[in-house]
Amino acid sequence: MRAPIATAVAIAIAVLVLIGYFVSIPLIMDVQGLLLGWAVIVAGFAALVGIVNLIIVHWRRATTPQNRDMYSVLVIAAFLLTFAVGVWYGPADPAFQQVINAFQVPAEASLMAVLAVTLTVAGLRLLQRRKGVLAVVFMLSALVYLVLASGLFVSGDWGSPVKELLHLINRLPLAGARGILLGIALGSLTAGLRVILGADRPYSG
Repeated sequence: MRAPIATAVAIAIAVLVLIGYFVSIPLIMDVQGLLLGWAVIVAGFAALVGIVNLIIVHWRRATTPQNRDMYSVLVIAAFLLTFAVGVWYGPADPAFQQVINAFQVPAEASLMAVLAVTLTVAGLRLLQRRKGVLAVVFMLSALVYLVLASGLFVSGDWGSPVKELLHLINRLPLAGARGILLGIALGSLTAGLRVILGADRPYSG
């Protein structure tokens, strides 16, 4: 086994943090809080290293003699400007948040629109290549929710049964979202158990 000491330390820390969620012993809970605080600090430094690496990559693209990427210059300038304003006024400043939302919300809406079109095209290709019940159901559900999300049935004077049916259909994607969250939770639990059992050792290099 490679790096037996690192494996033993990782397993011991993982078991100790896990026990802290089920046993109300003050000493274990204090140690668990300390370890989780360390993990947050390490995650923060990892994010900082990622940001520095991103800036270095774009700086190299912006300063290369050939095929200079001007979008990298825009990325660096926007990052430095946002960082400076955020440090000066603070991230909780209402004006700063309003400016950030003015850029972030349209970008997220555009990405969601692209995602909707991409899923529709993927459903059409799936229906062409694999003709089956699941492909038809996927395509029909995508078209139905695209029509409902367009707002065509919002302003209409519909009866109470139709409104209740539309409300029920609009709530169906919540089941899919919960299924995705359950899948993420089960995947995280499986990855954690594999680390605790020593099957995966990402810390050993």
